[in-house]
Amino acid sequence: MTAEAAAAIPALVFLALGLVWALMAAAAQIQCVDAARAGARAAARGEPAAGVRGAALAAAPRGAAVTVARDGDLVRVRVRAAAPGPGPLSLDLGGEAVALAEETVR
Repeated sequence: MTAEAAAAIPALVFLALGLVWALMAAAAQIQCVDAARAGARAAARGEPAAGVRGAALAAAPRGAAVTVARDGDLVRVRVRAAAPGPGPLSLDLGGEAVALAEETVR
């Protein structure tokens, strides 16, 4: 009984840590998508680039990078961040949103 417990307990701990890491990575991915949407809404309203970046960074995970690009009538906001976790568990996460600039709507 003790040998089985000695083998099973570390396996359960690693499983629990893996599940927590996956949950944190999923939450960071959702934050990236939400931040991109917030930035795209701000850009569609005609806010300056600093305001767009600020709106996106306010909703983004810590350490995220925000890029804003204008392509004709469309504004594209990309948010990139690293998933929380040690070295090999760090993933590149990101979200992108596109909005039609309001000044182009007739």
